Amino acid sequence: MPFTAGQDLGGLRADLGTIPLGGVDANGVAWALQSFDGWDSAEVRSEYTEREADHGAWASPVYLGSRPITLAGTVTAPDRTTLEDALERLRTAASLGDTTLVVYELTGSKQATVRRSGKPLMAYVTDRIATYSVLVTAADPRRYSTSLQSGTTGLPTTTGGLTFPVTFPITFSATTVSGQINAVNAGSADSRPVLTIAGPVVAPTVSALYPDGTVRQLIYSIDLASGDSLVIDTDAHTVILNGGVSRRRFMTVASGWPTIPAGSSVNYQFQSSTYNATAMLTATWRSAWM
Repeated sequence: MPFTAGQDLGGLRADLGTIPLGGVDANGVAWALQSFDGWDSAEVRSEYTEREADHGAWASPVYLGSRPITLAGTVTAPDRTTLEDALERLRTAASLGDTTLVVYELTGSKQATVRRSGKPLMAYVTDRIATYSVLVTAADPRRYSTSLQSGTTGLPTTTGGLTFPVTFPITFSATTVSGQINAVNAGSADSRPVLTIAGPVVAPTVSALYPDGTVRQLIYSIDLASGDSLVIDTDAHTVILNGGVSRRRFMTVASGWPTIPAGSSVNYQFQSSTYNATAMLTATWRSAWM
């Protein structure tokens, strides 16, 4: 039967790069997704040490491991040439570098970054139909929202305060404006934002204020000039100046790298000893699920 470009085949639906698994692409190729293993849960890393002369064991911290994912199904094309081209495009999509896998769940779409981790298996059934099985692995096991959230703020400013000459009784009316970003994570796993500081700014500090009152700080010990951009990746633990120079040695990480806890929010405060209206902090993040 002929298929229509953009048609949804029903059932499982995922995009591996530009390949619409569970749908029909612009060439009229139908990508049926019949098996999708590994998306339900990641591997777990944990250790247990038996207690001596006692019941049970001592449990180590539990961490998620990498997430192997197998995608399998059939490809139906209008003709042999189009089928061969489709299989070649699938090999390319399951690349050795990073590829975005988007999965369309009933509660909303989620994504992971994957790489090929096994030999793609493809077999002709007819001159227009073939089967496929592709193994990819997400090194970061979290399933992220496809919606990228962001917030931007300048350094805090203070307005109001005392007006001279002073008339008693004294009224204090100073108000601090801006200087913080509220980052919300609606998922079930912690999310790790990317923080970008644009200069000029004197020895900037980013403080993460948690709902329980705890604070984590990132303290950069040198100044940023006009036009400088400092990118802090709280997942990779990198500090990169102007796109290519590591400045990790100038960053003090007090109390650990700040993350956004599952089902919660964090206020990121931008601070400096010297106010500059041009200085900016931008945070980008995605809600994350296990």
